[in-house]
Amino acid sequence: MSQRTERVAGEVRAVVGEVIARQEIKDPRVRGAGLITVTHVRMSGDLRHAHVLFTVHGAGEAELDRVREGLDHASSYFRHAISRRLRMKVTPQLAFEIDRVFEQASRVEELLREVAPPAAPSPEADADDADDADDGAKPAHE
Repeated sequence: MSQRTERVAGEVRAVVGEVIARQEIKDPRVRGAGLITVTHVRMSGDLRHAHVLFTVHGAGEAELDRVREGLDHASSYFRHAISRRLRMKVTPQLAFEIDRVFEQASRVEELLREVAPPAAPSPEADADDADDADDGAKPAHE
């Protein structure tokens, strides 16, 4: 992605996040959803299309789908907000997607815990612990 594309994606992310945080979207699917976080925006090279990735903390699959539908329904409002705040020749079309990176990361961690054997204490750690216990009993050397 070029620097300009990355910069515009960051600006679009900021505007969309601000609109959501200010609760400018009146759709109950969005307004009552809880904490919605815009995690990433992927822009097309010509800046005409933006994929907005979001997550809703503590929401189930059905709730995430409802929020996505509400955000998609409000995409024209988001476009209007972007056009007011950013000076662009063309305001991008927005498509909202559920960001599953956190779910995937927790699943990978879970799998790694299942596969990895529990860590056995190393002999060096045992020796260090024994030295620490003896420190209180030994007189100080001058």
